[in-house]
Amino acid sequence: MSDQAAIETEDEKALDPRRVAAILEAVEASDADRLRDLAEPLHAADLADLLEQISPGARRDFLHLYSPEFDGEILSEIDESIREEVIGALPHEVVAEAVRELETDDVVDILEDLEEPQQEMILRALEDADRVAVEQAMAYPEYSAGRLMQREVVVAPRHWTVGEAIDHLRGAEWLPDQFYHVILVDPRMKPQGYVTLGRILSARRDEALNAITEDSFRTIEATVPESEVAYIFNQYHLISCPVVDENGRLVGVITIDDAMNVLDEEHEEDMLRLAGVGEESSISDGPLETVKSRLPWLVVNLFTASLSAIVIGQFEASIKTIVALAILMPIVASTGGIAGTQSLAVAVRALATRDLTRSNAARVVRREMVAGLLNGLSLAVILGLAGTLIFGDWHVGLVLALAMIVNQMVAAMGGVLVPLALVRLGLDPALASGTFVTTLTDVMGYFAFLGLATLVLL
Repeated sequence: MSDQAAIETEDEKALDPRRVAAILEAVEASDADRLRDLAEPLHAADLADLLEQISPGARRDFLHLYSPEFDGEILSEIDESIREEVIGALPHEVVAEAVRELETDDVVDILEDLEEPQQEMILRALEDADRVAVEQAMAYPEYSAGRLMQREVVVAPRHWTVGEAIDHLRGAEWLPDQFYHVILVDPRMKPQGYVTLGRILSARRDEALNAITEDSFRTIEATVPESEVAYIFNQYHLISCPVVDENGRLVGVITIDDAMNVLDEEHEEDMLRLAGVGEESSISDGPLETVKSRLPWLVVNLFTASLSAIVIGQFEASIKTIVALAILMPIVASTGGIAGTQSLAVAVRALATRDLTRSNAARVVRREMVAGLLNGLSLAVILGLAGTLIFGDWHVGLVLALAMIVNQMVAAMGGVLVPLALVRLGLDPALASGTFVTTLTDVMGYFAFLGLATLVLL
């Protein structure tokens, strides 16, 4: 069976390795027709993934061949690390047509990451009304609800009936591609409630819209940080939410897909920060960008690791006397590091979701302390018996057991206290917590083990 036939027998909409290979073959052969046939069934998100996965040279050739079919949704889905490169590789008229297809919030998202010349090129391509709406959104602070919202909203006077709303929707010359609520406003354009499309379609025509509004209704001011927006959507299970200006007038709406994108981005940033790499790191980055994002934290770790070396140096005589200490001490420090990372991951996530607050911090610290003690006791039994049997000396087993208990408790509490301290200082708890917790567990692990060994064994 040929590769083409095999692809046709599989899921025609799947971006699998066989299809990727066939697409790259078509690009290399400059076969635009075959490339179009292979790429056409794919979702815009899959095409964006494809562009992120292939080499820069193959990406340029792909865009050259596929530019007549290029869709605006691909631009909104593509990773920001290569978005500027993609726009630069496409003809201006293709970019112009692509952005005209997008909602204003998607255009704003694209513009945020571009240099001024490309921003101006895209703004010139928009219709006058869309350009004004995008420029107004860009005037709001970065990472705010005003940047996140779309200007296209569906509104109705609060005194309308269901029948009037249905007639209005059916007679409208234009409606957003996706919307979930009809927002009820007063004469000053201040939101008073909203009604889901499902309730409108299931209610009697003579029923007042005011009578079937949703209890979940709330508004968000345009200057609110997008992290607050994501929290509100997640906390109150919203599917859309009106955005208002400082006077309470409706200026846009945020939908659940945009709010969930913010949550995903924040989770990704926290994961990258905890790992000690830049929050904008991407698999499509080149070697220099990768080094730039990672080297600073490696340098920081180099200095913090020197603290462990200083502690070990204080017990040089003990290590020379009992060589086995050099073999055993990494066990205590390493296990403490893992425990600290576990506690830290839970704490940072709880801070992000606001489950960990000042009011319950003491209870959480006590819980972690007890959990660390229990984990330490369990590991102490295993390591203590192993040390006694392997080295034939119960004193070695005792030192290992006690050091493990101490370091497990330190690791568990440090995983909570370090991010809480960073929050108190106004810093991102994910930014440097990993470095501090690892340093804490290493230093305390070596100090506890070597200090106890000096007291008990010498």
